[in-house]
Amino acid sequence: MDRRTYLGFVGVAAASGCLDAPTTSDPPGNDNTSDPSTDARTTSPPPQTIKHETVVTGLEIPWGAAWRDGDLYLTERLGRIVRIPGGRGDPEEVLSVPDIVDDGEGGLLGLVFHPSEPAAFTYHTYESDEAEFVNRIVRHDLENGWEWEPIVDGIPGDIIHDGGRLAVYEESLLATVGDANNRERAQNTDSLNGKVLRLTFDGQPHPENPFDNEVFTYGHRNPQGLAFRDVGEQGSSGSETASRRGTIFSTEHGPDKNDEVNVLEAGNNYGWPDVGGTESTDEYTAAITEYTPTIAPASATFYRGPYREWRGDFFFGTLAGEHIRRLRFDGTEVVEDEPLYEGEFGRLRTVFTGPDDHLYAVTSNRDGRGDPRDGDDRVLRFFPQNE
Repeated sequence: MDRRTYLGFVGVAAASGCLDAPTTSDPPGNDNTSDPSTDARTTSPPPQTIKHETVVTGLEIPWGAAWRDGDLYLTERLGRIVRIPGGRGDPEEVLSVPDIVDDGEGGLLGLVFHPSEPAAFTYHTYESDEAEFVNRIVRHDLENGWEWEPIVDGIPGDIIHDGGRLAVYEESLLATVGDANNRERAQNTDSLNGKVLRLTFDGQPHPENPFDNEVFTYGHRNPQGLAFRDVGEQGSSGSETASRRGTIFSTEHGPDKNDEVNVLEAGNNYGWPDVGGTESTDEYTAAITEYTPTIAPASATFYRGPYREWRGDFFFGTLAGEHIRRLRFDGTEVVEDEPLYEGEFGRLRTVFTGPDDHLYAVTSNRDGRGDPRDGDDRVLRFFPQNE
């Protein structure tokens, strides 16, 4: 079966719902009989091999997600950090952050834990004396009640395009920053807007950065996903918070076209606003895939769990698309691309993996652009039927 035939098949399968996971009360489907010695496959997973369950309800626009000591922590865009013991049940408030501006796309956004110290990092949109929208990255002291202090401040913000994703990469902190509705900033390496930043854990520019400041890559519109794959690995990956060297993949919102998945390399220019999508020149680095019309990719993770048919694949949530997207790479070439659960849960923002190696996702139906459903916003867990 050639690639076009395959993609046509999975599109029909997803549209018909055969890839949508049943609830735990559904009868079991066929066992997965693929060869466990290889991750290769030529057909879509059979129906009903993956189930889903809701593990947390009653959230209000969850955005960042991170695990610590088996517990799940989430940011809510309106300004609250919550803890879910064991990753299921009722959320417990950890911290309410004052002065958060949650208009449009801003608010309390990304969250990541320090890999070895009792510290966490979050990304805020707030109002200052000088501006209605400002972004900052703060560090929290977990031994002192999540007490926090800004480590990067004064990043221009706007009602749209604030970025906000944080991740730990090779003993450094990465942050995605949108162009804050000023596209010309994306091409200016002296501006932090329209960039992916690389910082030390105290907020200083990483010493290996290409422009002697915080900027790692530039020419971005509104990047919101970061995930890593280990060097030389095709079938597994580090988690979003793992501190290890590897290929950096990012997802990015286009305007009404050219949503992107990019491979990030220090100093590269990803084209916005001059070019978009897979268009490239000697000056601009092309995306490895694009989506037109927009689906609004809003996160990124690699799956390394027990379900063989997904192992090593790349997943992200979509807001406008209202589905989870699954990609398979050969190196950095996309060889499979499949929407899952189209329309079943509404807007899906952060997709991530848990300590159980299963796939999780949060809905974003209460953000003013969605249609809230019973239990929204919520956390979903996806797992094989034979678990």
